[in-house]
Amino acid sequence: MRVSLLSENLQKKILFVSHAVSSRSQLPTLLNFLIEAEKGKLSISATDLEIGIIAEVPAKIEKEGRTTVLAKTFLELLATTSSDKITLETTGEGLKQTGEKTETIFQTMPAEEFPKLYEKKGRQVMTLKKKVAEKDFLKVVFAASLDSERPALSGVLIKEEGDGFLLVATDGYRLSLKKQALQSVKKEKGAEPISMLVPSRVIRELIQMEKDAEESEVKVYAQAGKNQIIFSQEETTLVGRLIEAEFPNYEKIIPTDFSTKTIFEREDLQRAIKSAYVFARQTVGIVKLAIKKDKIIVSANAPSVGKNTIEVEAKTTGEENEIAFNARYLLDFLSNASSETISFEMTGPLNPGVFKELEDPYYMHLIMPIRVQSELG
Repeated sequence: MRVSLLSENLQKKILFVSHAVSSRSQLPTLLNFLIEAEKGKLSISATDLEIGIIAEVPAKIEKEGRTTVLAKTFLELLATTSSDKITLETTGEGLKQTGEKTETIFQTMPAEEFPKLYEKKGRQVMTLKKKVAEKDFLKVVFAASLDSERPALSGVLIKEEGDGFLLVATDGYRLSLKKQALQSVKKEKGAEPISMLVPSRVIRELIQMEKDAEESEVKVYAQAGKNQIIFSQEETTLVGRLIEAEFPNYEKIIPTDFSTKTIFEREDLQRAIKSAYVFARQTVGIVKLAIKKDKIIVSANAPSVGKNTIEVEAKTTGEENEIAFNARYLLDFLSNASSETISFEMTGPLNPGVFKELEDPYYMHLIMPIRVQSELG
């Protein structure tokens, strides 16, 4: 193999590909990048067997070939290069990288030992507008569990409903739900209704993929029997293994009525929660909300440090009420919401609280409350 290319183009692509490199593995080849120069294209791949990423890089292919190289070393060395143009060439010693006044030899492993990310892309099930998908997924993915021991809670459920899609994620303590999502979807003729549980990690990588190409389209493929989902955007392909677990019956925990409803400005409450968190994080992160007719009183108390209260303007209908939450959960929701005005509904301090965006009637976020011993306020 011998290829010539701009180091800037390689750096731009390979940083994203590195997200799929295994951090530690019993298979040494999973610590490597697969570099392939075939059919007039240069591609860089990485996988940890849960996700895989392939990126094509503009290059002049002088001789085709393929090899693997330790990802961490290759990436670190590439970041230090001052050469605009570099050449990659396989030799008897390994992979030789040459640039202006520099020459490096990397030890390699046979490309045949690198696992194939997929055999075929399979059937194209839909096409997404990147910026629309990114906006909708951002509203739900943060609520998924990061605990790999609870696979059913570590993904985002994507389910076709009517003329749109339902997106749901929950970690058992909070839940995000977006109806009528992915409205720009082009569904393939004759395709069966879609229902799949996609790992939250895959969704997060999809959001990051080709960040400077929001106007582009993402083609989505699924293979029957392979339990894989493939996202393809321009020169980058993201492969993920679907979760084979039953998503919990989330509908039964969503309240159908409420005794208190208050409306407030998102940034106002966000600032108040951040202020209260200075004290809340000293204990177990508890922030208390006292819902009054014309305000929300946010408070936190850390006996060994101090306490504070902050008032937020609000318009409340129904009963005055009190409730306590994990401050981090509140901040996660408020930082991912897109509407300036938010409503909050509750029926008592031990029942879930429901947040909604006034500008998006199809979105809701539920947080389970924290039981506190002392009187709230």
